[in-house]
Amino acid sequence: MTTSDVRGLEQLERAVLDDTASLASALRQCLMLAGYARHEELRTWALKELEGYPAADELPRYRKLPAALEVELTLYLPDQIIEGKTRRISVHQLPQSALDRGIEESAPIRQGVRELEGLITISDRLIRLSPPGSAEYVLEMTRQQRQSGNESTEITALNWAIAKPSIEGLLDHIRTHLTQFVAEVRAAMPAGQQNPDPDQIDSAAQQALNITGGDNSTFHISAPHAKADRGGTASANVNEPAPATPQPWWHRTAVIWTAIAAMATIAGVIATVVVAK
Repeated sequence: MTTSDVRGLEQLERAVLDDTASLASALRQCLMLAGYARHEELRTWALKELEGYPAADELPRYRKLPAALEVELTLYLPDQIIEGKTRRISVHQLPQSALDRGIEESAPIRQGVRELEGLITISDRLIRLSPPGSAEYVLEMTRQQRQSGNESTEITALNWAIAKPSIEGLLDHIRTHLTQFVAEVRAAMPAGQQNPDPDQIDSAAQQALNITGGDNSTFHISAPHAKADRGGTASANVNEPAPATPQPWWHRTAVIWTAIAAMATIAGVIATVVVAK
């Protein structure tokens, strides 16, 4: 193989240095470069960043982000129904089935780069993703409320609430990896060489893509043709033992919802009097 066999470095360099260009476009350039170099790991990494990581795959550390847990409520008050109310909860307030599955206050981001770019475009402050099995958890939480005598509140959704800058930072981290890769290739090429050779690509990939996993161990890419689940949900794989579950939060807040119902009733009476006048 001659040095001219590995083409596409200049195109990749332009793509990663253009902050206005889509990161997905730069990753596709990287995918082509890896193909010319016959570098399987680099090609696999670029493909997974483009299409997303399957649920069974280990995630790089940078793809696990801090995320608040939120529940969405429907309140059945006298003479009115209030939908779409949200409330932050602690991980300890989740049902035991969610704790057993490893749901916590951090979200594994498995979506492909293009999908993440789209989420940023349509979101103003927060990006909400549903943990796997969330439909089961909300039914369990609502059932527990009924058993505790709180008939006025229904849990309709469980979400991770992720700050938009966290997703933007994730994408910037990937772009930085690509930029470092290009810089390492350039540093390995002697003056006058127009295209890198496979050995230079391999060395640069090892330097720039020495990514750590969620447990700080070295991250290895080993699934050359992985296909990702494309959807609006993310999944977690936490091996730590689940913490003990305290008394559910709705036991402690039943009085609050009763007070809200009473206040809403009073407000309705006042409004009726004003209209009558």
